[in-house]
Amino acid sequence: MEHIGKPVKRFDFDAKVEGRAQYCSDIHFENMLYAKTLRSELSRAKITSIKIPEMPEGYFIVDHRDIPGENIIPSVYNDQPFFAGDEVKFIGEPILLVVGPDRQKVQDILKSIKVKYEPEKPVLSIEEAMELREGFIFGDKPFFVEYEYSKGNFEKAVSSSKFFVEDEFRTGYQEHAYLETQSMIGVYEKNCITVYGSMQCPYYIKDALKQALGWTEDRIRVVQLPTGGGFGGKEDYPSIPGVHAGLTAIKTGKPVQLVFDRQEDFIASPKRHPSIIKIRSYIDDHNRITAREVDIKTDAGAYAGLSSVVLQRISFSVCGVYNVENLKVTSRAYATNNIVTGAFRGFGGPQAFFAVEMHMENIAEKLNIDSLELKKKYFLKKGDTSSTGGLFNYEIKLDEIAEVIEKKSSYKRKRELFSNGKDQLRGIGCSIFFHGCGFTGDSEKKLNKSKVRLKKYKDNTVEIFASSTEIGQGSLTTLRKIVSRALGIPIEQVKHQYPDTYCCPDSGPTTAGSIGNQEFKKHDRIRRRKRRYGQI
Repeated sequence: MEHIGKPVKRFDFDAKVEGRAQYCSDIHFENMLYAKTLRSELSRAKITSIKIPEMPEGYFIVDHRDIPGENIIPSVYNDQPFFAGDEVKFIGEPILLVVGPDRQKVQDILKSIKVKYEPEKPVLSIEEAMELREGFIFGDKPFFVEYEYSKGNFEKAVSSSKFFVEDEFRTGYQEHAYLETQSMIGVYEKNCITVYGSMQCPYYIKDALKQALGWTEDRIRVVQLPTGGGFGGKEDYPSIPGVHAGLTAIKTGKPVQLVFDRQEDFIASPKRHPSIIKIRSYIDDHNRITAREVDIKTDAGAYAGLSSVVLQRISFSVCGVYNVENLKVTSRAYATNNIVTGAFRGFGGPQAFFAVEMHMENIAEKLNIDSLELKKKYFLKKGDTSSTGGLFNYEIKLDEIAEVIEKKSSYKRKRELFSNGKDQLRGIGCSIFFHGCGFTGDSEKKLNKSKVRLKKYKDNTVEIFASSTEIGQGSLTTLRKIVSRALGIPIEQVKHQYPDTYCCPDSGPTTAGSIGNQEFKKHDRIRRRKRRYGQI
């Protein structure tokens, strides 16, 4: 392939457009059973008893007692169980599974199970969490994690300011609304478990199965199926249904399909973090922003999940594309008895950018100047430092971008036209922000393993083995293009299938705009080996 940027038809296009792609709910193994989850109906309670009816032959109950290893999801804080034990912390928390050959019968059994609770006072908002002095959800404090950083001489800038502008912005939950709900199939054969399903990170699920089962990794296999969207909602969460599907298959000795209906997916799966962001900007005698103080609060829900990493991204993003030399940023992710919040496209960035952009609008109104003109004055430039003190070594083209946007949108003319207030349903604004592809902090080094294996066959075709998943972004085609270019062979000679942990190395999670292609940059090394039969 001569030019990597040359458009090609996606290799998964025909199967998906023609309806031939086999998603999890389309697949049926012989003697397959179906599972359904009994979930908590209370947001915080002790479980005092569970009354299960006499089970018909061929039907099963699976719960925390069927976990031979650890009943804890491997994550940043390791605080969330695969199944609730003697307590529940949010509505929708999984308690047990009913498994059997008839879906309706499974549903009927589920409805007949009676759970007796001893309710406890729930914490249902950030404000309630802040007021707690006892009865904490997590440890001995009302939050999972807190961060603080500063830049410049904040106190001196504040003392010399003339006045300040302060705003508080609130954002709510947001649902991923992917087309395909959470879906998994577990198959137990020859003393090994295979989990097929809709996912972003096969090795996350494999690690979760290792922890729950206490097995060696050679007995565990995870295979991605065509996946109908993820947007972060299928990053870490599928570890739960993945383990559930595996446990049910092991206990029953038969393939088991676990597919959420839409309502269940809404109730149980993670959401975007609600936030409260307070920003105070200090202005001097010359109407210049000399300092900025930001306080961020998020609702992490009942378990920590990825909230610590999301909070880091919010904390770094909340300063936007503006060079304010004196900063103070504090943030906390509060524990509540709400749904667990987690990864969602932008990973905290949208909440932060909404707040800082609206705050700049309000400052401009206070100073009686156009908001875009105000923003231009503070655009980051080469030689400036980021909010955390990193030096920008390269040109930043924000001025040029803003100029083009102004011209192409007729911004100034429309702004003046709509400012008379006669038509309250029409207006124009301009929001400018950055997008951070990649992982926060040192996670780029830790998580983005970028491993790949290539195999050359006798017919001169080359196959790619990588665990970077196809979730709509085009990795099944993109990685083919890279290999075609690196080896100088037609793209039609390159094979690439959905990831299978039995044959694909851990390429790192498919998140943050990454598809783990760094290894393919070593063109010379690949070319030197391309004539050899076998591993490249």
